[in-house]
Amino acid sequence: MEPLPDLGSLSDDDLKQEIDKLKEQEREISYQRRILHGKIDILRAELVARLQKDGGKGVLENVDVDSLTAILSGKSAPNIEGNESTG
Repeated sequence: MEPLPDLGSLSDDDLKQEIDKLKEQEREISYQRRILHGKIDILRAELVARLQKDGGKGVLENVDVDSLTAILSGKSAPNIEGNESTG
């Protein structure tokens, strides 16, 4: 993590730019965190499906796994504009 710059030497515009830069970094990290949570959820669901075999049907049978896979592989991105993550 980078240390804060000398705040006294920055203009108001420089401070605003620093804030914007850090907010963008926060958005990127939040997006990566959501991706990781999605992957964890898929893996847990698969594990549950394997542990609760019911005639060969798993809990992921009704989930659009192809769409989730595309999102998690970076081939598609969910529309997250205007949605602020709270967790």
